[in-house]
Amino acid sequence: MPALTLSIALRKARRADAHHLSPVVMIGNDGLTDAVIKETDAALNAHGLIKVRAGSDDREQREAWLAELTDRLNAAPIQHIGKLLVLWRALPIKDKDRPEDALPGPKQFKVLKYSKRGGQRPEVKRVTVLGNQRLTSGGKVKRAKPPRQVSAKKQASA
Repeated sequence: MPALTLSIALRKARRADAHHLSPVVMIGNDGLTDAVIKETDAALNAHGLIKVRAGSDDREQREAWLAELTDRLNAAPIQHIGKLLVLWRALPIKDKDRPEDALPGPKQFKVLKYSKRGGQRPEVKRVTVLGNQRLTSGGKVKRAKPPRQVSAKKQASA
């Protein structure tokens, strides 16, 4: 598989994102083994953007490792600075298996409470509303009303 190619702007953005990362894969004295490639593939699947620390002092050897990793793993080379190699690959799309009877999760709302005096900023409060609750017009959280029971006569006529 050929390596991915990114535009200069995308590479620059990925390099900035990778600045605070620590290396998650290390290439030791044995060089680029199948185990190292397997771990790099797993790290790319989990994180998307990773740093790899190379143990060799030979710059040409590190460049060859970077080229081989990007070719074999279908990743994009982001940066090679010193003994650090930065790789990026898009994260795989995960399918979310949701049960049919699952209810929606909690929702976040912003409630603005205006001051009685004019000219002051409104107080902003974040409220979490669960599935069995509702938000009133006054900004309070209350339990949802249970559904109305309908008589058997009305059910039969409907």
